[in-house]
Amino acid sequence: METIRTVTTFLFSGALAPFGGHPAMLSLVPLGLVMGAATLLFVKWTSNQDAIRATKARLSAYLYEMRLFPDEPLLIWKAQMGLLAANARYLGMMLVPVLAMAVPMVPIFAELECFYGHAPLARGQEAIVTMQMKAGGGQGSAAPALLAPAGFAVESPAIQIEGDRQFSWRIRALRAASGDMRFVFPGQTAGSAITKSVEAGAGPSYLSTRRVSSALDLVLYPAESRLPQGGIEWIEIRYPEATVHALGLDLHWLIWLFLLSMVSALILKKRFKVAF
Repeated sequence: METIRTVTTFLFSGALAPFGGHPAMLSLVPLGLVMGAATLLFVKWTSNQDAIRATKARLSAYLYEMRLFPDEPLLIWKAQMGLLAANARYLGMMLVPVLAMAVPMVPIFAELECFYGHAPLARGQEAIVTMQMKAGGGQGSAAPALLAPAGFAVESPAIQIEGDRQFSWRIRALRAASGDMRFVFPGQTAGSAITKSVEAGAGPSYLSTRRVSSALDLVLYPAESRLPQGGIEWIEIRYPEATVHALGLDLHWLIWLFLLSMVSALILKKRFKVAF
């Protein structure tokens, strides 16, 4: 799992790095075109195209029948029943590629969320850093010391909440910078400290909002390696959520990507000879 995460993170962060600090739409447009083309190929390879075309033709026939015989209740009723049955068959056939696409889409969207979902801290902006401890993790109840990298300041002592299993600090970005925060528990040295990345500057940028210990959570938070074995469940920094501005609208990046990929798929479906 860690090897896969390392490879995918290297590929995505490297591919998106040239677009860092530029308007997000500059990279979302070509990404949407690629996603649209990839969706068409995926549907073509994982669905029965002949059956889909036949079912769509049957749907059209039932609709024409309802328009041609408006004064024949029995025919209208039969056409409506046939329309419902054909529509159910169509949805069932399209369910296969949708479920198949969900498998690679989850880690892909998790990687894209690292780049588009949140913005780095601005100069002078504060954020909350939280460490969640495991139940019976063995680290004890004493709060660790938080050491911030250059360009950041720790502005509050550790606040212990949620049944003595969660510690929170407030930090502030002093300038554009990046580095690793270090968490040193009593009896530890700085060299054995647990680290968590932090970044301030212009976005979009590939960010790690949370560093986790669970292999399953790593699918959703792939930007940093898993925490070492011990009593820490996760460490999180609350970056501000980002939106993408275009056409006078500020929307979540996933909405723009969906719209761009759908437009791309509609434009390219005849060239790819795909029915959906």
